[in-house]
Amino acid sequence: MVISDFSQPGDEVLLVRPGLTDAELNELFGVSWPDHRPTSFGPVLARSLTWIAARRGDRLVGFVNVVGDGGAHAFVLDTTVHPDERRQGLGLRLVGAAAEEAKARGAEWLHVDYEPHLESFYGRCGFRPTAAGLMRL
Repeated sequence: MVISDFSQPGDEVLLVRPGLTDAELNELFGVSWPDHRPTSFGPVLARSLTWIAARRGDRLVGFVNVVGDGGAHAFVLDTTVHPDERRQGLGLRLVGAAAEEAKARGAEWLHVDYEPHLESFYGRCGFRPTAAGLMRL
């Protein structure tokens, strides 16, 4: 399902739960995250509540995944924007669309973990800091 079609040549299109290949996701993650190692995304997406992808033409330029607990809680994971597309509002649009889709699928709370340098970004997305626990396994 297309949720945003900016209809200007070169503008990105946001899509809900589109088919995505491992090759295009690994390409996006590879240029976006220096420590990324190619992986199979099929099992991840099969367990996801929803995901949003951004395309500019045929190129995948953004992605965000949302997983849920089967009830009121959902979690934003893997917010990724191609380095060439950053600082233009695409990340905000991706997370906003993910929040709308999570709500439409029954989530009442949307959680996100982030590193300190991303606090401002997620604040602009509407998140507020909370106390939480984390255990490295």
